[in-house]
Amino acid sequence: MRHVLVCCILSIVCFNLGTAQVPKKKSSSEIYHSIQKLNFLGSALYIAAHPDDENTRLISYLSNEVKAKTAYLSLTRGDGGQNLIGPEIREQLGVLRTQELLAARNIDGGEQFFTRANDFGYSKHPDETLAIWNKKEVLGDVVQIIRQFKPDVIINRFNHENPGSTHGHHTSSAMLSIEAFDLVNNSTAYPEQLTYTDTWQPKRLFFNTSSWFYASEEAFNKADKSNLLKLDVGVYYPMLGVSNNEIASLASSQHLCQGFGRIATRGSQSEYIELLKGDMPTNTNIFEGINTTWTRIQGGKAIGKLLNEVETNFNFKEPSVHLPQLIEAYQLLQKSTDKHWKEQKSEELKSIITAISGLYLEANANSTNSTPNGKFKVNIEVLNRSTNAIVLKSVQIGNTKLSPNLSLENNIKQNLNLEVSVPNNIGYTSPYWLMEKGSLGMYTVADKTLIGKPETPGAYQAIFELQINKYTLHIKKPVVYHYSEPDKGELYRPFEILPDASVSIKDKVIIFSDSKTKEIPVTIKALKDNVKGEVQLCYSQEWQVKEDTKSFHISKKGDTKTILFELSPPQNEAENYIAPIVKVNGKELTKELVEIAYDHIPTQSLLLPSETKVVRLNIKKEGEKIGYIVGAGDNVPESLEQIGYQVSLIDPSAINEELLQNFDAIVVGIRAYNVVNDLKFKQRFLLDYVKNGGNLIIQYNTAGRNGVGVENLSPYPMQLSRDRVTDENATVSILATNHPLVNFPNKITTKDFENWVQERGLYFPNEWSTEFTPILSMADKGESAKTGSLIVAPYGKGNYIYTGLSFFRELPAGVPGAYKLFANMLSLKSSN
Repeated sequence: MRHVLVCCILSIVCFNLGTAQVPKKKSSSEIYHSIQKLNFLGSALYIAAHPDDENTRLISYLSNEVKAKTAYLSLTRGDGGQNLIGPEIREQLGVLRTQELLAARNIDGGEQFFTRANDFGYSKHPDETLAIWNKKEVLGDVVQIIRQFKPDVIINRFNHENPGSTHGHHTSSAMLSIEAFDLVNNSTAYPEQLTYTDTWQPKRLFFNTSSWFYASEEAFNKADKSNLLKLDVGVYYPMLGVSNNEIASLASSQHLCQGFGRIATRGSQSEYIELLKGDMPTNTNIFEGINTTWTRIQGGKAIGKLLNEVETNFNFKEPSVHLPQLIEAYQLLQKSTDKHWKEQKSEELKSIITAISGLYLEANANSTNSTPNGKFKVNIEVLNRSTNAIVLKSVQIGNTKLSPNLSLENNIKQNLNLEVSVPNNIGYTSPYWLMEKGSLGMYTVADKTLIGKPETPGAYQAIFELQINKYTLHIKKPVVYHYSEPDKGELYRPFEILPDASVSIKDKVIIFSDSKTKEIPVTIKALKDNVKGEVQLCYSQEWQVKEDTKSFHISKKGDTKTILFELSPPQNEAENYIAPIVKVNGKELTKELVEIAYDHIPTQSLLLPSETKVVRLNIKKEGEKIGYIVGAGDNVPESLEQIGYQVSLIDPSAINEELLQNFDAIVVGIRAYNVVNDLKFKQRFLLDYVKNGGNLIIQYNTAGRNGVGVENLSPYPMQLSRDRVTDENATVSILATNHPLVNFPNKITTKDFENWVQERGLYFPNEWSTEFTPILSMADKGESAKTGSLIVAPYGKGNYIYTGLSFFRELPAGVPGAYKLFANMLSLKSSN
């Protein structure tokens, strides 16, 4: 795991930052809080575009103060953002941000949903967004999620009006919500969904407005608020020992890859919601006029009488005394004809019954994974920490079942063991939305019932059949891998089903700067014992491989073997892909196993297509030794090594004049000044390096409320802005046609800006002194030209270059023109 984080736990949160799958162990006050929620039959859905768009204050308020069943629908998984804590971008970043959202919901008490929309990057207008997303399909996903979750109230994060004034994804999320509100009860809209859900009609739709959507705080204060509800979301929960905004701050701080770690806030704080559809409440109760009691469902009156009595007379010292009433309420609930609330409240009741009994149930596998047609062992731990009569009738995992009929005595732990056989046709554990190739704007999901789910359902569950006070309950627990590490303590990982082997090529882009043959290392990892077969390297016609198929044998699970293939490029410039295939026992395995491991999320295993882009590129360069100061994380150093540079990563704290003299150029990684505090003390050395003849390249940073993080970012006046060009195909004009940056050692033409990915660049300077020369001009459709994407100034004997071009995306994607331009930047000559 890459980073050790401070573990901050609130009493409401049964959550450990290092172990996101730790079983929840509730205190009496938390059980009482759960009973309060159990007795509220109302739900609210918050809708926005990305992870970290959600208002955790309002979500927590609805969940913990109102006691409503609350969820956040993020249309995307945030795949197009940046990453402040590691190298994951695109699909891998989407998986990381998905888990950060689940960590946030685990704290604020909400649930989490997604559509199939792919965050393709910043969009300046909803017309563009909805065209790339495929509006009909994303709208259908929103309709399906509303039909399944059945919210009484929907709250939009963003304004559906004034399109083009903010991120197109933001506006689109609000527009789709409004349209879906009127469609979900129409049986002719997306009728295919009605085979696994049914129509529904929310009662109210709100917009979570604030001064941010007005010209100023003053303008908001003067605005007509007759159509707004004002909610105090700073309430304090004495039973939990925390305030709502403390919970919200901790939830928001889970978005670490976006730099959202923050100090908790306390005290009264107002949120405003504006009514868009439905009738206006006469007070601050957004559920006014909606029956949120047990009488809402058939047979609920008797259930409510029992459970309200439990809530009124709750025994905090010995909560298990309420078990007979809870069991009786569960029995009555099973007779209700209201399928939706019966399912929801049955699960809540079973969780409370388990908690008040002090009942601990765990299914711990003997390894992190198994394979199709394999076997794994599971240790079952069962513990009754109450005086209630509880019998373990059976436990079943897959097709394997034990029936011990074991009476569980108070505080006497019982352990059982079983071996599970895995069927050959079982699916692999990997994010379901990445299993098939999608498009720029949409993920492909074959099983429509998975749409909306935050993650792939666990590979296996243990079903515990328990007789509690002579009534039979079936309680499900995920099979996990439970272990410890000396420096981290107790840890949990999801148990997974993986293929027999994975195969990978380390470099995702390989640049051939001449016609020489290169050795391509293909690494096979055994995911079970005794893997034997062949590996073949597939390639296109114009490329040549000497002996494209080789045999291998790996004895032990977890071991790897690297096999070298000789790949020869064509004489002329060309781009293509190579892909390895492992053949084992009649199966063709083509996936690479990628693990995403951080302390604040469960370890994630991704099975991604194993392929590498190969580029024959006639590229020239000057210099050899490059010093790279890592910022928020990118793969630029590895990309520069592909074209023959020797790249050394520089520890910012070690920067001094003598160290910098060893390099032909220094490159500063993306957002380095935003995230590396040491740079504010080392900037003088970098500027002196330039003054003495060095070549300094600084990639984009953001200038937030606290500035960029250093006063002397540039030797001359320069102002960073939010200017960006989001269309990767936007026309680029070369302004400084005679400047060495576009002439030496590679001639740069407009052709070198073809086939860029996601965007041109972001956070360009929009003001600079006359010492700077702007090199390029570009613009999104309908906007003025932006000339700050690449500016250069001589300083002393050297050169200072600032660029907002998205090299951190283009180089790992193997864009030839981006390599040539970056080589020119590194090769810029000093004046001596």
